[in-house]
Amino acid sequence: MHRVAVLAVDRVDSLDLAIPLQVFGLAHTLDKAPGALFGEPLYETLICGERRRLTVTGAGGVALFRMTAPHLLDMVHTADTIVVPGSNEDREPTRAVIQCLRDAHDRGVRIASICSGAVILAAAGLLNGRSATTHWSSAAQLAERYPDVNVDPDVLFVDEGDVLTSAGAATGLDLCLHMVRTDFGSAIAAEVARHTVVAPQRDGGQAQFIIHPRPGPDHGSLEPTMRWIRDHLSEPITLADMAGHAAVSQRTLNRRFREQTGTTPQRWLLLQRIHLAQEFLESSDLSVEEVARRCGFGTSMNLRQHFAKHVYTSPNRYRQTFNPR
Repeated sequence: MHRVAVLAVDRVDSLDLAIPLQVFGLAHTLDKAPGALFGEPLYETLICGERRRLTVTGAGGVALFRMTAPHLLDMVHTADTIVVPGSNEDREPTRAVIQCLRDAHDRGVRIASICSGAVILAAAGLLNGRSATTHWSSAAQLAERYPDVNVDPDVLFVDEGDVLTSAGAATGLDLCLHMVRTDFGSAIAAEVARHTVVAPQRDGGQAQFIIHPRPGPDHGSLEPTMRWIRDHLSEPITLADMAGHAAVSQRTLNRRFREQTGTTPQRWLLLQRIHLAQEFLESSDLSVEEVARRCGFGTSMNLRQHFAKHVYTSPNRYRQTFNPR
């Protein structure tokens, strides 16, 4: 079983702490006994404190309660994945926390942070020379404090393979679901999202802070057009086609997509096609060529190129991992 250690420092944020427990705790196999709500658990999730007694904080750093950590840092050494929640304590991490993270990184353990947890990873030197993100309000401070880190304040999360960072607390949901999807496939991640009642997948490159202007006469919802796009993914769809369905100009369509999704129409369309291809590869025996056709990629070569760029693997390898049949 995949073990996740949630490394909690003093004054840990309550929401940051709860998110990985919720997401990884809900990840189960899809096959289950009649009448059972879940199958077999896929993760073991442990809270590991930098010390036994910790203060847990809420919005604005207000102390909410004191917690007794079930485990200490020695248990972090047994983890396959480490998640570092944010903290409302503006201080350098202790030497023990930094060494614990460095040792884990040297062993090849996957390490992720939520919100200001990126500061702890940066202090340990794990973000040097890498792209990373944190809450948009703290991004400039992180960049100034750690100039060797390439801070991107405009994304939900950054996946650098062995080190991952996410923005504000709720984006920790996106990041943890992304890790479940990487480990066990999109079907299980979608089931976790369904129980959590959140969107099954938001792209990491989506803007983390989207300004929603006051609705005006030309500010209609794009949901009908999005549904139409999803229903016609096998067909060629141009920007003009999308604008025509929405009955707006291409310029207005671009603006509304950014306002409502944080990304462009073309990128959103591409991600829907990739998600559909993942579903086919997991649940069917269709050839890669046929999957490419049904998802609107045209050729298997085109599908492979987009898979390599966005899923970091090939369609065949993805199928071998998540559809062993």
